Amino acid sequence: MTLPFCDADGCVRAGCDPVVCRGKGVASNAALFERSAAVIPGGVNSSIRAFKAVGGTPYIVSRAEGASVWDVEGRRYLDLVQSYGAIIAGHAHPKIVEAITSAAHDGTSYGAPTPREMRLAEEIRERVPSCERVRLMNSGSEATTTAVRLARGATGRDRIVKFAGCFHGAVDALLAAGGSGVATLGLPGTAGVPAGAVAETLVVPFNVVPKLDESVAAVILEPLPANMGLVKPAPGFLKGVRAECDRVGALLIFDEVISGFRVASGGFQQSCGVVPDLTCFGKVIGGGLPIGAVGGRKAVMEELSPLGRVFHAGTLAGNPLATAAGLAALSLLNDGAYEFMAQQAQRLAAGLREAFAAAGVAAHVPVVDSLVGLHFAPDIAHDFDEAKQTDEAFYARFFHAMLDEGVALAPGAYEVLFPGLAHSNSVIDAIVDSAGRAARLAAAG
Repeated sequence: MTLPFCDADGCVRAGCDPVVCRGKGVASNAALFERSAAVIPGGVNSSIRAFKAVGGTPYIVSRAEGASVWDVEGRRYLDLVQSYGAIIAGHAHPKIVEAITSAAHDGTSYGAPTPREMRLAEEIRERVPSCERVRLMNSGSEATTTAVRLARGATGRDRIVKFAGCFHGAVDALLAAGGSGVATLGLPGTAGVPAGAVAETLVVPFNVVPKLDESVAAVILEPLPANMGLVKPAPGFLKGVRAECDRVGALLIFDEVISGFRVASGGFQQSCGVVPDLTCFGKVIGGGLPIGAVGGRKAVMEELSPLGRVFHAGTLAGNPLATAAGLAALSLLNDGAYEFMAQQAQRLAAGLREAFAAAGVAAHVPVVDSLVGLHFAPDIAHDFDEAKQTDEAFYARFFHAMLDEGVALAPGAYEVLFPGLAHSNSVIDAIVDSAGRAARLAAAG
């Protein structure tokens, strides 16, 4: 099989580079990663992709379709990463590809308003009633950054309260005690963030309602944390946070970058019945392309420029390709789609539980709608401290055993699994069969 970057003698592709060829007409993951590391810090453009937490060399993806990705060596993997949840309909879904292709023929960026960005904002408002106004941007990190700035500007206060283990992207003020990539890399925060950037950030334990005062501009949290494994909010917790924010006049920000449009048409706020003042989105609304959004109450959102004093701008915000892809992706997500994904998540979780039990592995596999978590620990996690009891060394062994089986998980023990519309019964069953063999191998050390 000849793939991009192949460079054997006689290759039909022009411009081959022998540096990365194994002499078989197929590129090498190891050689490409080594070459990448010579020009990209760590060889990756997002830290967790480097396999630091699990060891080894990353596979380099050449193409993808449906529930599968193929590396440059031609190996296929059943994919539960799905671009960390952005690919809800499966890779290269024909309707999304068609929408992107059609939009590209009209131009890729204008620096001017477009009908599609208006339509996507309307679609978000239709599904999420708390979003009376919506501002599009380029990433989930930009969305959380903007939401924090907006909350401070709207309230005239500085302090932000966040919960340990909730990850809100590469935001200086919010990196303290973050889950996901920060936890995976073993960092308490990150170098390069001055003390002043986090001086007004208060970190509190998840599932405990914090006591606030009038210095707090906003409380930000993942209402369904998916960056410390999958941790469910305790009964009454989110309502308690809402009430405490109301008591002191602070805003409540839901980071639904992962849960938004994945667990339900209206996000997790639809499921839990708690209405935030601001909501951050990403992932699904881009159909696989970079995008983010902040939505919320009209009075708060209109504090953004050009109406208000809180600045936000971005040349590529509302990009015509990303909005076309997002509209196409959302058009696929009806009630039947959510019911199907929830069923597949339950099927996956049940199979994994059986596989771990048969291998004698202590594990919990929580499920919320279409999100599936993995905790390799005796007890279920209710907060970040408990989530960190997961056996990361076992996860690393299981991760590589699954790769050998042709199943791709995220290279970090704090991520969740993302079954989507492309994960049929046969795909789920194949993953479960692989998990049984991988669990036994990992348990044997």
